[in-house]
Amino acid sequence: MACMLYESTLVFGIAVGGGLVFSIAAGMRNGMDERRPLFIAFLVVLLGIYFVWCWVRGQTLAMKTWKIRVVDRHGRPPGQLRALFRFACCWLWVLPPLALLSHTRMPAASMFGVVLGWVAVWALSSNFHPQRQFWHDVLAGTRLVPADSAQA
Repeated sequence: MACMLYESTLVFGIAVGGGLVFSIAAGMRNGMDERRPLFIAFLVVLLGIYFVWCWVRGQTLAMKTWKIRVVDRHGRPPGQLRALFRFACCWLWVLPPLALLSHTRMPAASMFGVVLGWVAVWALSSNFHPQRQFWHDVLAGTRLVPADSAQA
């Protein structure tokens, strides 16, 4: 979980930098611009490129810091398609509550609490897996291992 917190800090920087480049290039003046859906799609693609590129090589910067690697069932770094599928599965951490909340008029603090609650439940649910894996890894056929035990 600490690695995920560090990773979120790095992802924030990537998103802000990418958002700045997109906003300048597209001439966006505010977050409610009509190009907002395109902006969000750009950020999802940008993050997908970052994660897939790193996972195909075995580690993101945060994973290097915490000395863990992502591997497939054979102990090798995942291929591009498996890494892309893992990225898609990772959206299960946030998309279900966001989809549910998209049609409500809750205050922002309440929405944040619902999303945070879902993330906590999703993280704790890994305790029900025999190898205590996160469910996006189970679905994608990957797992996290100590960096020194993975094949280089």
